[in-house]
Amino acid sequence: MFDDVDSGWEKRVVPPEEFLSRIEPGMSIFLGTGVAEPRTLVNKLMNSPLGNLTDLELVQIVSLGDAISFNNAANRNKFRLKTFFSGWLASEAITSGSIDMIPCRFSRIPKLVESGAIRVDVAFVQITPPDKAGYSSLGVAVDVAKYAMERASLVIGEVNNLVPRTMGNTFVHRDAFHYLVRATEPPIYFPRWPADDVIDRVAANVASVVEDGSCIAFYSGSLFEALGRHLARKRNLGIHTYFFTDALMDLIKCGAVTNRRKHHFRDKSLTAYAQGTPELMRWLHRNPLIEFQGIDVVADHQRISLNERMIAILPARKVDLTGGIALHTGKGNVTPAPGQAQDFFSGAEHARGGRTIFALPSRNLNRESNILLSVADFPNQFTNRESLDLIVTEYGIASMIGRTVRERAQALIDVAHPDHRPGLIDAAKKANILYADQMYLSDSGGLYPDTITQTHTFSGKLRVRFRAIKPSDEEGMRKLFYRFSDQAVYYRYFSPIKAMPHRKMQTYVNVDYRRVMSIVGTIERVGAEEIIAEGRYVRHQDSSLADVAFVVDEKYQGRGIASFLFGLLIRVAREQEISGFTADVIAENKAMLRVFEKAPFPIRAVLESGIYTLTIPLVECDNRPVPQGS
Repeated sequence: MFDDVDSGWEKRVVPPEEFLSRIEPGMSIFLGTGVAEPRTLVNKLMNSPLGNLTDLELVQIVSLGDAISFNNAANRNKFRLKTFFSGWLASEAITSGSIDMIPCRFSRIPKLVESGAIRVDVAFVQITPPDKAGYSSLGVAVDVAKYAMERASLVIGEVNNLVPRTMGNTFVHRDAFHYLVRATEPPIYFPRWPADDVIDRVAANVASVVEDGSCIAFYSGSLFEALGRHLARKRNLGIHTYFFTDALMDLIKCGAVTNRRKHHFRDKSLTAYAQGTPELMRWLHRNPLIEFQGIDVVADHQRISLNERMIAILPARKVDLTGGIALHTGKGNVTPAPGQAQDFFSGAEHARGGRTIFALPSRNLNRESNILLSVADFPNQFTNRESLDLIVTEYGIASMIGRTVRERAQALIDVAHPDHRPGLIDAAKKANILYADQMYLSDSGGLYPDTITQTHTFSGKLRVRFRAIKPSDEEGMRKLFYRFSDQAVYYRYFSPIKAMPHRKMQTYVNVDYRRVMSIVGTIERVGAEEIIAEGRYVRHQDSSLADVAFVVDEKYQGRGIASFLFGLLIRVAREQEISGFTADVIAENKAMLRVFEKAPFPIRAVLESGIYTLTIPLVECDNRPVPQGS
């Protein structure tokens, strides 16, 4: 497959029997990881009739191939496999007790090998053919291979012509090997993952959080295949990840990834593994844009945190209403276990502007809810509730930072599948997580207008995200109310309201979207969402008109936020066949009157008792532009 190599290495090739006889009972054998598993060596080891190959301990960081397949009852007395990763085929074998799982953060594994806490007597490693200077590349899995080779008294290199020669800390001299073997098996390849409409919507919501200049961590799977497509229009993204995939290759090719804003391995995409198609392997060959390093570098949370806007995107299996996470497990899983997730979670948490995201569809293939009252009965739990940031489904984004258990439950129910929300409300009430009088308009669950959601930057680099109001906005709207001056309250509500208790506010945030449209503007403050504006219309009974009103936090007035909200409401109203707006504005509220005057609509105003009653048909009467939001 690849050229520019030293043909002299073939003279050092030996038949496997020459070194298999040197292995003694009870030895520990390190196997190259994942797609870099030395499949020829593994097959020879497993099928050899030699009597000395018994009671052997096999150590592999991630097991994806033949080492798992041969770990059956017939070989139980000959080999025992230890792995640090519970996915792919390993999970079922761990559950059955046929292989051993070592719970551990990836970042700690190199020290365990280097110190001898994880014993390595023999190392089987897949490599490229040596170049003319005698150096081979470890290819697509660096992890702890060099540490294992240093500890081993017997090092075997499986030379595979189909392995790409990757850049970074991947090079080992042929003199580091006691024996070389020619590979007769191809590397392990992975086809590109399919992504259905639900996963695509989850990915779109995740992508909405990723700003230009962010640094991202990827894994394999449908979510990341879809996410790659949604990130294609971003700019100056960086990559710091365990696994490099075809989707990341696409992002570099299209120009979305430049790594210019990274502070760790700037201008390089940093990874420890590659996993994907033959096309990806060819593209990685001698590619100077991709930096392969060991997991002591890639998984070090302090190094990860050096990247501003580091975003750890982690696929979840289940989430409970208090923020408990159950990660994936079982055959075919290539996503992280708690030990692997913890390093990137911690790194992103401590990075400037960093975010952590757990993403999942709202229900599984059996149409069962993935958001539950409790995940206590599920394996592979990620138990860092106190530091959770964002939970994302196809129905939106639930922010966990700074929220009470009750507020978390409300936010998670809002992103659950509409069919399951009433049951979750009832279960949460019985568990005393939600108020006993918590209301929920079940008919509105499937009507949520997620197409409204968008982000706009105003003067002063104020980035505001607009979306339809949700029941979980009760506390956010309550806080907004109490930030108003008495004058602002009077302008909005025409009376000196002093309190907005739960009973009143929950009625305000639970809306029937067929009759009421409420759009909130939010900003991010220390990772948490804060509501700073709201625009709302309410249809008149037996009329095609709707009454409209706005409120903007006084700290952010004068930047055009109300006009933008007005434009959004105009767009939605037209889609709902609303012919016009009515509004009551106190004559002293000059700022609000200007919002309406800027719109290109014929306004009829009647002044009575200091209040303007406005009628605004949504028919343009001049060449002035409709407000931006429309």
